[in-house]
Amino acid sequence: MIRDDVSAIPAYIPGRAVPDALKLSSNEAAHPPLPGAVEAMTAAARTANRYPDMGVVTLKAELAETLGLSPEQIAVGCGSSALCQQLIQATCRADDEVIFAWRSFEAYPIFCMVVGAKPVMIPLDDNHRHDLDAMAAAITEHTRLIFVCNPNNPTGTTISDAEFTAFMDRVPNDVIVVLDEAYFEYARDENNPVSTELIHRYPNLIGMRTFSKAYGLAGVRVGYAFGNPLVIDAVNRVALPFSVNAVGQAGALASLAAADELLSRTDEAVTQRNIVTAEIPGAVESQANFVWIPTDDAHRIATELADHGVLVRAFDEGIRVTVTTDDETRTFLDAWRQLI
Repeated sequence: MIRDDVSAIPAYIPGRAVPDALKLSSNEAAHPPLPGAVEAMTAAARTANRYPDMGVVTLKAELAETLGLSPEQIAVGCGSSALCQQLIQATCRADDEVIFAWRSFEAYPIFCMVVGAKPVMIPLDDNHRHDLDAMAAAITEHTRLIFVCNPNNPTGTTISDAEFTAFMDRVPNDVIVVLDEAYFEYARDENNPVSTELIHRYPNLIGMRTFSKAYGLAGVRVGYAFGNPLVIDAVNRVALPFSVNAVGQAGALASLAAADELLSRTDEAVTQRNIVTAEIPGAVESQANFVWIPTDDAHRIATELADHGVLVRAFDEGIRVTVTTDDETRTFLDAWRQLI
């Protein structure tokens, strides 16, 4: 009754939540949506008896104006995660290959296995960064898609524009590269590649961003991809109908209109990540709203932090801690100091 390979698909593990604990495990923004966004979403909720705009026409038009693109170059999905899966569905058949760094966004291998594609996981280098040379060398005739998460989740590291363009020049034109910029708004390194500036040079490049992080709309799930209209059309064709709900569309529109106010909040996270990085020996310099702490003892440390009322995300290779506000940073560091 069920595909014999479904049981091999790993479950996506969300950040842990415990009542009354400080949750720094899911890279969420600490601040609620702006009042105008809440009002827009409340109004949209009153019409929940009606279907949302399936084509997300108004939001696409606003995004197009903001990004300097045409609406035909933009796909909007139920968070950027859904768009990752749609890109794999649109490009891969069984046994095709998808390349990405590891460790990176943990949903990449899950989405590959859903369609029967082979995940090709390239280890990060010794500095916890993408090894773009190794990723380029891993391309075969079966490669259909490559994900480059920048800043990388969970390490917060970035690649330079020069490194990325050199990589793109090595990628065959029939292999799509996704520059996953979910944490783009937190990056302060001026040498970062910027997808909106590069998609005109590379027809096989797709940029991807989200309203879940810096815009504080994680609970309503709105992400967007942009690039070659032929690729975007294919992404839209494999989307679930009405996958972007009316409340999310309203919140994204209102938030986009107040982008300057919302994005000023990212400066607070930047300050806090610098404090955490300076405080904890071995912490990796980050360009996202989290800090990576490499350790072989991550699960024990995370359990002990939870006992002190602070939740972080443990991986086999280290701990990822979300950075938010001064008060939450103090709480985390107080708990950390009790462990050492």
